[in-house]
Amino acid sequence: MNRRALIAGAACAGAALLAHQLKPNKYVSLLGSAKLADLIPRSFGSWTSEDVGDPLALNGPDSLSAKLYNQLVTRAYTASDGQQVVLLVAYGQRQSDELQLHRPEVCYPAFGFELLRNEPAALQLSESVRLPARQLLARAPSWEESAVYWTRLGEYFPTSGSQQRTARFENTLAGLIPDGVLCRLTSGDTSPDAWRRLEAFASSLIAAAPSQGRQVLIGSGLSQKLIRT
Repeated sequence: MNRRALIAGAACAGAALLAHQLKPNKYVSLLGSAKLADLIPRSFGSWTSEDVGDPLALNGPDSLSAKLYNQLVTRAYTASDGQQVVLLVAYGQRQSDELQLHRPEVCYPAFGFELLRNEPAALQLSESVRLPARQLLARAPSWEESAVYWTRLGEYFPTSGSQQRTARFENTLAGLIPDGVLCRLTSGDTSPDAWRRLEAFASSLIAAAPSQGRQVLIGSGLSQKLIRT
């Protein structure tokens, strides 16, 4: 019995040590002490903007989202030709098992929208840099809109719930507690060219952002690759 107890004790101690080693202990923030609003260009090219409220009430004061996102930017950009894009950038300081970015394909139906299209995409930022994203076509009783969004968890860009769980696991194995960003672009244009226009807007916005802003939006790795190309 003593030997069995010794073996069992050693197994428990080993399990506890392994759990301790796998527990994330390195916090990584690409935003640091900066203000998100200062890092997102208010105007670029032919686009100018004004701050607006979140159309899906993402930042309700008592909502779970208020706990998930530390900083939020929502702006309506208007081009000289009259095109309009609404930008939402939601920043979460710590992505953990308890706090994780919301995915718009889940949020839209919760606010009464029907998803007519919901598929992964890749935004072309340069000849060799593609940003994993997702594109949606949503319809409510009195409104339709096209949307493109991406999520960044550390240096990962999951385009589905399963990929998001995998990214969280990979960060945990690396001992990291990363920050995260949800960036969503929407337009009332639902023509076949709408997503292409949103892709062009995203590319121009990222190119116009200062270095730190670009890293917050698309991570350090893609930012460096974009600079090189």
